[in-house]
Amino acid sequence: MNVLGYTQAHTLEAFNLRLMNLPDPTPTGRDLLIEVRAIGLNPIDYKIRSRRSGSDGKPVILGWDAAGIVRACGNDAVHFKVGDEVFYSGDLNRPGCYATRQLVDERLVALKPNTLSFADAAAFPLTSLTAYEMLFEKIGLIGSDRRTVLIIGGAGGVGSQAIQLLKLKTSMTIIATASRSESRQWVAGLGADHVVSHQNFVSEIRALGIQFVDFVFSTTHSGQHWSNMAEIVAPFGEIGLIDDADGLDISIFKRKAVSLHWELMFTKSMFDYRMESQGRILTEVKDFVEGGKMRTTANKVLHGLTVENLRVGHTMLEQHTSIGKVVVQL
Repeated sequence: MNVLGYTQAHTLEAFNLRLMNLPDPTPTGRDLLIEVRAIGLNPIDYKIRSRRSGSDGKPVILGWDAAGIVRACGNDAVHFKVGDEVFYSGDLNRPGCYATRQLVDERLVALKPNTLSFADAAAFPLTSLTAYEMLFEKIGLIGSDRRTVLIIGGAGGVGSQAIQLLKLKTSMTIIATASRSESRQWVAGLGADHVVSHQNFVSEIRALGIQFVDFVFSTTHSGQHWSNMAEIVAPFGEIGLIDDADGLDISIFKRKAVSLHWELMFTKSMFDYRMESQGRILTEVKDFVEGGKMRTTANKVLHGLTVENLRVGHTMLEQHTSIGKVVVQL
């Protein structure tokens, strides 16, 4: 199989992924061997690239968003058959999907929406799982009588999925931040009730006649918005984070008795904790898509598993110029 891998952690300026040819892996246990047809790019890709080096002579293979075709099944895999078209995110501690073949535990996998291409499907798994787990498993917003949610970074991959899922599963008022005109249009098109700027969201929310928001979901650059989140969140409100918050002072939320939640989509696979729930969530997403209730967030499709395409994709992610998801079609 062909992979794009590297051996030493490196910066974007020193981008050093290279094409390698490795033996096809053999599935055992509950693993599926997937022929990868499309991959979605995510910030975790460049974060791992800048921190993790290979070991024992093995390269690091990035990528944790994919759609493809099942080509072989381990002896204990019972939910899929050869030829099934699937989508999934995968396990951070296993080789990723910057490859033409990948092993993945069947519990993390769901059938691909039959209304989508592989490229459009590959935009869903990581971001929809992250949004779903935060909003409905960590916070439990389904059936909530709380009225308002602020999504910081509404035009990003996770924010885009969060808006759609909230619109489908709650009656909450959705406020999302976006600053560029194209980002604002994207967020409004996904169903946000109000769009405010990243820089001035406190004053702009207050101008809407809303004093506080019940829940803040910060999907990016939380440190830049830390004090403003503390200002706008309601007493007994809740803050959800997915990015790093090293060195930030959580005591600023104490006065309002605010709860803080962290979401990492890879926790379940890292600790073998309720892994099958991710397959179920993706199946629910599949049903929404096939019912015309959710749309793909793929907004930039690069063609071919090449070093140059991955360099372009990583550059867009690190410079925060992408709206929705960047996808590579193999």
